[in-house]
Amino acid sequence: MLFEDMRQAAIDDFISTLPKERQQRMRRLQWRIDQERRNRSPLSACVKISSMMWEHMVGPQGLLGYLQGDIKHKQQEDQQQADVLEFPLRPSRQ
Repeated sequence: MLFEDMRQAAIDDFISTLPKERQQRMRRLQWRIDQERRNRSPLSACVKISSMMWEHMVGPQGLLGYLQGDIKHKQQEDQQQADVLEFPLRPSRQ
């Protein structure tokens, strides 16, 4: 029981350090994780939580998709904002 109290305190301390706009989302995520831990065997909960993590990393709405989309978006912006300069050709010396 002492471990669980310390674990919860550490989680609460960490979440409280986040910007206000992220705290509510993180509290909801922690609630989902806690529900998985309560309603499953330890191994089953570990597998489910790991699956949730991977979905958030590489799923269509995950971090990887966000980063790839952000990179593509930035590349498109860079291409659209570039000025093309024309330089006159030097006459060849003969």
